[in-house]
Amino acid sequence: MNIRCLIIDDEPSSQNVLKSFIQKIDYLELIHVCNNALEALEFLKSNTVDLFFLDINMPQLSGIDFYKSLKNPPKVIFTTAYSEYALEGFEVDATDYLLKPFSFDRFVKAVSKVKDLNDAKIDYIIVKSDKKLHQIKIEDIYFIEGLGDYIKVHLKNNYLVTYKSLKMMHNLLPKSIFIQVHKSFIINKNKLDYIEGNLAIINSQKVPLGQKYKKEFLDHFNA
Repeated sequence: MNIRCLIIDDEPSSQNVLKSFIQKIDYLELIHVCNNALEALEFLKSNTVDLFFLDINMPQLSGIDFYKSLKNPPKVIFTTAYSEYALEGFEVDATDYLLKPFSFDRFVKAVSKVKDLNDAKIDYIIVKSDKKLHQIKIEDIYFIEGLGDYIKVHLKNNYLVTYKSLKMMHNLLPKSIFIQVHKSFIINKNKLDYIEGNLAIINSQKVPLGQKYKKEFLDHFNA
């Protein structure tokens, strides 16, 4: 599931860096950019977001005071050029704090924390198959097979076919558990029985391991 992001920053150069970095992460969706906290307050009257990239030192209303004023604020990653604000940022339960200028690697670490927190909350997904909506527990999915515009969700004793791309389904699932092992397969690593050559054996079924994905998969498996 994509994380809907809002940038709140009064510096165009900082906005551009964040926009560029967000575009590189497939599970992030930038929905708007605000130049100050007052603009953000107006935007939030009719929109919901999952994550703020929030500058602290802004005119009229600081990022921290703005965040404290919200009744049910989303997750926040504070961004600022002033390290002395870091402690105050964490006191309002910030997910992370980025000191400008920050690298893409540091940005990835910050947003990964948000993704992990979101993933931990997902218990089930809804899959439409055979004109019915099925509620499937995440833990009941063994592996997912891509079939072009469709996917086959393999459960213990049956499977469901639904109109969705493999990439779209992967975005819905916690990546700490569901790992792409082939261009056409994603597996639940907790359901893995064993590895035999270039095959992952899951529930007595053989799933191929693509060379492009094998090393990353083995890193997860050995972790």
